[in-house]
Amino acid sequence: MTEIKLIKKAINGNKKAFEKLLVLHSDQLYRTAYLYVGNREDALDVIQETAYKALLAVGQLRDEKFFLTWLTRILIHSAYDLLKKKQKEIPIDKIIELSPSKSEKRVEALDLADAIDQLNEHYRNAVILFYYQDLPISEVAKLMDVPENTVKTYLSRGKSQLKKLLGGEGYYEEEIFSRGI
Repeated sequence: MTEIKLIKKAINGNKKAFEKLLVLHSDQLYRTAYLYVGNREDALDVIQETAYKALLAVGQLRDEKFFLTWLTRILIHSAYDLLKKKQKEIPIDKIIELSPSKSEKRVEALDLADAIDQLNEHYRNAVILFYYQDLPISEVAKLMDVPENTVKTYLSRGKSQLKKLLGGEGYYEEEIFSRGI
């Protein structure tokens, strides 16, 4: 069954179809939630809250082609709600304990996660949605409720700040920013 058919069924109240959609997008939802809240338990809480809110409101979705955008927006708001509730920042070194046997790429990934966490909220959102979620600029613009050129500016400035935070030009850049703007 195609995703559009599942979405239409979910909009019409079919809970099994809605559940299949959540399973279909579970990895992407988890990665996004984790990037916002910084640990597994909170990410799972955010996903659960997102699923609950989305189930209650799925009948209000007007255009089925924007289902994932709509669901991601709910997830981002749920993540921010959780962070506000906890009123704390989660230091990146508490998330993953490094052992001497871990590879250097793991350390670089932690540096990147820490650097992304330090970005301005708009830049962080644009970078996560574009580079980690592989959403096109048009979708990122819809999610962030800003024009496409603003998203491009956020991405450019975010990349520039990340380069400074990570130690200059060329630092892991070919793997981090493999997508063009």
